Parts: sequence; structure tokens; C-alpha cells
Amino acid sequence: MDYDIIIKNGRIIDGAGNPWYSGEIGIKDGKIAKISPEIKNDTKKVINAKGMIVCPGFIDIHSHTDYILPVSRSQESTLCQGVTTTVVGMCGDGMAPIPEGKEEEFKKVVGRIDPALTLLEYPYHTFKEYLEFNEKKRNSANLVFFIGYGNVRRIGGQGGEDRPATPEEMDTMKEYIREAMDAGAFGMSTGLIYAPQLFVSTNEIIELVKVVAEYKGLYFSHIRGEGENVTESIKEIIEIVEKSGCIGGQIAHHKIAGEKYWGKSKETIQLISKANDRGISITCDQYPYNRGMTDLMSALPPWARKGNNNNILESIKKPEIQDRIKKDVEKGIKGWENWIRDEGMENMFVASVVNDYWKDIIGKNISEITQIKGYNSDWDSYFQLLIDNELSVQITIRSMGEEDIRRILLSRYQMIGTDGAGIPAAFSSGAFHPRFFGTYPRILGKYVREEKLLTLEQAIRKMSSFPAQRLGLQDRGLVKEGNWADLVIFDPELVIDKATFEQPYQLPEGIPYVIVNGVIVVERGKKNKKSPGKVIFRPT
Repeated sequence: MDYDIIIKNGRIIDGAGNPWYSGEIGIKDGKIAKISPEIKNDTKKVINAKGMIVCPGFIDIHSHTDYILPVSRSQESTLCQGVTTTVVGMCGDGMAPIPEGKEEEFKKVVGRIDPALTLLEYPYHTFKEYLEFNEKKRNSANLVFFIGYGNVRRIGGQGGEDRPATPEEMDTMKEYIREAMDAGAFGMSTGLIYAPQLFVSTNEIIELVKVVAEYKGLYFSHIRGEGENVTESIKEIIEIVEKSGCIGGQIAHHKIAGEKYWGKSKETIQLISKANDRGISITCDQYPYNRGMTDLMSALPPWARKGNNNNILESIKKPEIQDRIKKDVEKGIKGWENWIRDEGMENMFVASVVNDYWKDIIGKNISEITQIKGYNSDWDSYFQLLIDNELSVQITIRSMGEEDIRRILLSRYQMIGTDGAGIPAAFSSGAFHPRFFGTYPRILGKYVREEKLLTLEQAIRKMSSFPAQRLGLQDRGLVKEGNWADLVIFDPELVIDKATFEQPYQLPEGIPYVIVNGVIVVERGKKNKKSPGKVIFRPT
């Protein structure tokens, strides 16, 4: 056969922002072999895309799928959205490296996210071994890896202590970063609201990112504050990129959190624009929902999150510590993003727990939980949730305004990312964020078709060629002869997200076909068992 697949009768949107055009696509050996008004050659399979858009596969520039891969490599929730490449190692975390002797400590950290991760064995230690391990596995979508500063700090730096790194610790952390970059990592990420990362100074990050700069790598960051301190936090990432000399910085899941701060996106978008005008490459990603998702422990003041999990847990059991936490929330601490004060416990919804006693309140906010469980106050509910679940409580937080969401979405420096994970539709563990299932179809259905905020061409560029450009991927993100055949076929009149906060495990509608490296992985809207994904290494 001349081709493995020919896609006929579709409207092609190439991903570069150009208007659609009519054409047919021939796929051979995993790549786009021919684009022509008509292809008459022999083929193993024909896809009739009449009435459909054919566009590049979506590149999820910010994902936590790496936490799910040890348990399931299905990636069903993101593949059925059209995601063909997933970027992991975000917010300063990840699954490597794990030096010998640090295995149990590592398991305690990831166990807060998913207790199942504590039951597994990890047959690698270095970042290189980690990438090789993933190469040998059957992956449904392509994977791009970053190394997380949080991991590096725990294994080579100060751990949970609130102090500067010693010269020896700095050298050790730099070696871990250098090893990861040598192995093929695309850069380093931070999550500066999370302990112990929140204790790091700007200057220390700059020194570590200088290693990333040696490799022409990127710096991605969940910045220090997304509400009261969002402006200063964006200035910090700009300073880090400028002084380290790395090729660019990415603001993770950019938002304005807290109603009293809504409107600050006017300032943040201007800061990003001015940085680019000065020759400092700063971009951002975003998901189109008014709630975020994180762990409940991160609402504690910084001082209450020092040390390891056992230290924190024992501390918050003490009445005098609880009283101090309440007072600090009420009066605030300079530089600390104070969710309980700014959003209120009525806007903090429990997404997952590990203690069976609490499973009946999943999806409820803390104020509702107080009534259901009969506690005297929301604070009683808050502390008991953390104690009974040994800190392993995930939440969604209602904090964002539609005006800021729309303004950020329109920015020329914005691209789309789920900040979720590729999970099986039957996973049904807790009430995870609907962004796991609905991010991309929500943009295409709500913000393109219904609200006409973006054109199809603009939206698809933000999902494909723009993130490919950010990562330096020359052979993905565009419908172009010679590129890898990562493609999405969707109905522009039907595509829509179905997932909600109440019922998040719902696949979208209107995306019948997804192709990864020339292999159909979603057919008639359902994921099959094929796994053609590759580990993508940093271009050199």
C-alpha cells in the first residue's frame, strides 16, 4: 500500500493560525507523507472527514500525567480531548530522580497525591534511567519531561528546612539538574506555593536555572502568588529568566485568584508583553475553568509546612498550633497566598480523600462538610480532614472570574494546558477537576463556537504550534509534510466538554478521531488499546 491512512474530505487547519483549506492527507510510517487536494493512491484505511476539521494534535503544555503513569498508561481522558503530546514534571514535582536510599521518602511525598503510588517499586534512580524506563513502556501519547526543583531540593538540598542552601548543597542540586538535562529533559520547573519550594529565594533559583541555560533549556513555574501577590510573582519569573540566561519562561496555569483581586490580569498581561518587548521570552498557559485544584495542606501558613509529613501532621494536632494558624490566616502574612482568608472555606471543595469515613463528603465544600459531620466550626472540619487523612486531601478552589479568564485567553502569549492528568474514564477516584476531561473541547465549543471569543484557527494555534514552538519541537504542532502524524479530527458544530465538577468523569463529544505518530488511538470517540506514543527528548 502507498499509505497507511488517507484522510479525505476534511477542512485542514494547519496550526500556524492560517485559515482552513480543503485537502487530503496521506500518512505513511508514522509521518505526514503527502498533503494534496486529492490523493488517489492505495491505502490500508480511509477516514472520511466530511464536515470535520483536521488539525495538529494538541500539546498539553502543563500536565501531571506522570503521577498516573505508574498506575495506568491509558491517558484516556486527555487523548479523547485530542491531546497527542503531554508535558510532565510540572510545578516542581515529578517521579525522578530517586537516589538509592531515598525511596521511602519519595513514596511519602507522592503518597499525598495518590496512596497507590506508595505500594509500587520504582526500578530507576537517575533521570536518565527514568526516561529509559518510560521509553520501554507502552505509551498512548508522546511524553515530554521536565525536572522538578522540589525533587531536587528534597534529595540534594535543604529538604523541608527553611534556610538557604549551603555551597555543597547547591553543587549537588546543580549536578542533579545537569544529569537530567544531559538525559533529555527540556528544563526545570518550580511550584513556589508548595512546601518546601516556597522557602527558596529568587537568587537561589537563578543560580540553579543557570545550569538549564547551559543547555538552552526552559524554566516553567507555578509562581509564588496568583492573587494579592500575582504582579510581584510575575516580576520574579521575568527576573529569573533574564538573570539566568535561559531561553524562556512559562507561567503555569496563569490566573487571578480571589474576587478582591479580579481585574489584575490587565497588569499581568502588560508585564508579560513588556518583557517580550525587551527580548525576554515569557509565555503562559491556562485552563478555562473558574476553579483550581491543589492539596488542602497548602492552605496552611508557610511556617506550618516546615519539615516532613510527620512533623507537619504532629504539629497541627496541637491546639496551640491550630490557634496560631487561625490568627495568621485572619491577619495574613506578607508574601503568603492566603486562600482561606481570600476565598473562604465555602469555596474549597474536597476532591479526594484516603480515609473511608470522609468519602461521603467528596464534592462538598468545607462549610457544607461542617454541617454534614456536625462539627462546631469550619476550622474543626479543616483540621480533622488533614489529620484523619494524614494530609492526603485534594481540593478544588473556586477563585477565578470570567473576565480575567477571557482576557488571559485572548493574550498572544497564552497557550492551552490542562494542569490535569490523563486518566481512565472508569478511574472514578474522588471528584477530580473536569479539566482532566474537558479542557480542549471546552475552548472549542464554548469560547470558539458559542461565544466567538477566538477563531478556530487562533484556538488551534494555542493548542498545537505555539506549545511546539515553546518546546522547540520542529516536527510536531503543524500539519506539514514530513512532520509526525499527530492529528485530531473533530466536528466544529458538535465539539463540547461534558465533564462537570459534580460529574467529572465524562468524555467530550464531537472528537471522533485522534492519531498519534500515524496510529489511530481514538476511533468514533472511543480510545482503543494501541500505544504508539514516544518519549521526546530535548532537541539539541
